[in-house]
Amino acid sequence: MPEKHFRVLKTSNGARAGELNTAHGKVLTPVFMPVGSQATVRTLTPGDIKEIGFNMVLANTYHLYLRPGIDTVKSLGGLHKFMAWDGGMLTDSGGYQVFSLSPFCKITDEGAKFRSHIDGSEHFLTPELAVQYQEALGADVIMVLDECSAYGDSQEKVQEAMERTHRWAERCLKAHQNSEQSLYAIVQGGIFPELREKSAEYLTGLDFPGYAIGGLSVGEPKDITLEILGQTTMLLPENKPRYLMGVGAPEDIIEGVVRGIDIFDCALPTRVARNGALFTRRGRINIRRAAYSRIDRPIDPECDCYTCRTFTTAYLSHLFRSEELLGLRLASIHNLRFISNLMKDIRNAILNGTFDSFREEFLAEYKTTNERTRLDQKGKWLRGRSKRE
Repeated sequence: MPEKHFRVLKTSNGARAGELNTAHGKVLTPVFMPVGSQATVRTLTPGDIKEIGFNMVLANTYHLYLRPGIDTVKSLGGLHKFMAWDGGMLTDSGGYQVFSLSPFCKITDEGAKFRSHIDGSEHFLTPELAVQYQEALGADVIMVLDECSAYGDSQEKVQEAMERTHRWAERCLKAHQNSEQSLYAIVQGGIFPELREKSAEYLTGLDFPGYAIGGLSVGEPKDITLEILGQTTMLLPENKPRYLMGVGAPEDIIEGVVRGIDIFDCALPTRVARNGALFTRRGRINIRRAAYSRIDRPIDPECDCYTCRTFTTAYLSHLFRSEELLGLRLASIHNLRFISNLMKDIRNAILNGTFDSFREEFLAEYKTTNERTRLDQKGKWLRGRSKRE
């Protein structure tokens, strides 16, 4: 791990601008990581990702363990070389996918026995193996194995999973050998404030170099997400990076930053792009609608992405309505550039001391997805998550 892994440069009423130092370069925070679960951000090259404005990505240990295999990636020079990416990288432990994708999963204190969602083969993942696999992949930031509770689980069940997560975190810490990698803990506790407090207290006592907040945005109402998030970040060390897992809607990033979050990841920007939903400063638009089929201007005249510099709204609408693959790529470029520009604007506002007014103006203009619709979409995605990135 670099000598000074993280430092905060300036704060603005809870929002933080900082620097994350990795073996593959400095990462400015707040930062959003595009999701490349299987060593690729779908439809995009590493050069695209760099050009769009990102220098850190996320990859998924579960998917890479199943295909092409950890040993294969290691023998080919590690994940950076394998996917031709020279920037920062975070790998998750694969725990969430084990619990959510496997058609069979049995959890014990020893680890998780599960069946592959690809071919039904049986596997066993322990905290030690989760660390070993991530060390072999060679990411800059790696995650402990945790047990993520589902929204709606009883407090007793959530507490049991949280306490197991704590025991696993200690085992991960003992198994961690590579000093070039930073191992982050994951605070759990569901939607129960007292459990979140216990989890934060226990894990911060182990002095990890960074802390993630897991188990949020898994189907609960947004006001509950934000309440638990705000309560939890206040319990984490000010001198350590704070990572909110699986959150990537523009309005949620803004609300996460104001509550002290430094790192975000989510497949949402590229997933909704492939479904024809494009970000603008006024909210998402559905490019498949007939109303866009004759508009002779970019999707967002304020956007500087390749898609908006080169093509009209009508052309992009045509691609989606004709089911042409180029549409998926152009929409993904646009949505990720929107997020990249948003992160730059957020950081500049923090450094300039104007984040509060920036947040107010952005949220006043940006029309969010209806809460009922959002929960329905989230539920549908969770039920069909075996096809996720």
